[in-house]
Amino acid sequence: MSIAIDTNVLVRLLVRDDEAQFAAARRLVDQAAAAEEPVLIVLGALLETEWVLRRRYRLDKASIASAFTALLESSDVEFEHPPTVEEALYVWAQHPGADFADCLLTARAAHLGRSRFLTFDAGAARLPGVELLA
Repeated sequence: MSIAIDTNVLVRLLVRDDEAQFAAARRLVDQAAAAEEPVLIVLGALLETEWVLRRRYRLDKASIASAFTALLESSDVEFEHPPTVEEALYVWAQHPGADFADCLLTARAAHLGRSRFLTFDAGAARLPGVELLA
């Protein structure tokens, strides 16, 4: 079955705001799990999902982090690179004013072997391993 899911499928699974779409998404995940091929969540879809949950559904950081942590612990789904997601969630929890996007981007860069992450964003520059480009 080897599939990846889009942001809108992931959002339906998490917020269950459309019962028909939730049921279809749940069936898909259940079928994939039965075939022992968990659905893949690519990092871009996770990034979009955080934005949608925060902006559209007005969920707070703790709720979003909890939902993402539950996904990490689920055998029904898998992430493109779980260590990146784990590190991003850890850094996000440690830095109250941080954006999830900045945490995810810097974690991915570090996992790709980059020792420096440069930005013009003063807020992001407060994160570990991030430098302000002047």
